[in-house]
Amino acid sequence: MNPDQKIRVKGLEIIIFQKNDDDYISLTDIAKSKNPENTGLIISHWLSTRYTVEFLGIWEQIHNQNFNVTEFSNIRNQSGSNGFVLSGKQWIEKTDAIGIISKAGRYSGGTFAHKDIAFEFASWISAEFKLYLIKEFQRLKEEENEMKSLGWNTKRLLTKVNYKIHTDAIKENLIPKNISKKQMDFIYADEADVLNVALFGMTAKEWRDNNTDKKGNVRDYANVSQLVCLASLESINAEFIREGLSQSERLGKLNQIAIIQMKSIAGSASLKKLEN
Repeated sequence: MNPDQKIRVKGLEIIIFQKNDDDYISLTDIAKSKNPENTGLIISHWLSTRYTVEFLGIWEQIHNQNFNVTEFSNIRNQSGSNGFVLSGKQWIEKTDAIGIISKAGRYSGGTFAHKDIAFEFASWISAEFKLYLIKEFQRLKEEENEMKSLGWNTKRLLTKVNYKIHTDAIKENLIPKNISKKQMDFIYADEADVLNVALFGMTAKEWRDNNTDKKGNVRDYANVSQLVCLASLESINAEFIREGLSQSERLGKLNQIAIIQMKSIAGSASLKKLEN
């Protein structure tokens, strides 16, 4: 589950969090636009209408294979009648619903709903509020896509620049003259595996054998932090090669460096933004 995010809609702060790659928006925060003192009552009033119950039931049947259809039918039959009241907690407990979530926390807790449902609730609150909510939500998603694109471009740049530094050192110091291209390719691959083992703990072949359902190689599935470390290791290994260190010596040193660097990189706020 990703950290909470926040957007501002007509002066109100709305919390959003992700679960299983789906966005959940705080109904509690949305309800504050109507009455900040009685958010639970407002949500309950909305949940108690027959239209809402039917909408939620259809949504759950599309997205939730464990949805309790029998209990849903009982709730639907009672909805709209005098005295019928339904809370978010009751809906979740009785039907095993996943579209609405009760989240604990002093500052980030409350009732949350999948964005499809949250937008429907916002419509019930105010058509104007819904439009502003959608606008701010879309802006947040655009910013996320821009950051992902920046992370992808960073990966490309790091790979290109440091690959040449590494291969030049191998060519100048490890590849004998007058050998075949096949033999040359083997030396390059062997040295690439020194870095793979130092950082990922396995060779390219070992990764492929353990991931037969995936295309590409271990580096294609590396995150930004790992690629930053890999770029550093390529430069360092190039220097080790020029210094004449044996492969086993270099592997041991590179592994220790990788451990230290990954601990430092893990605390980088800038890289975390690129990875999210």
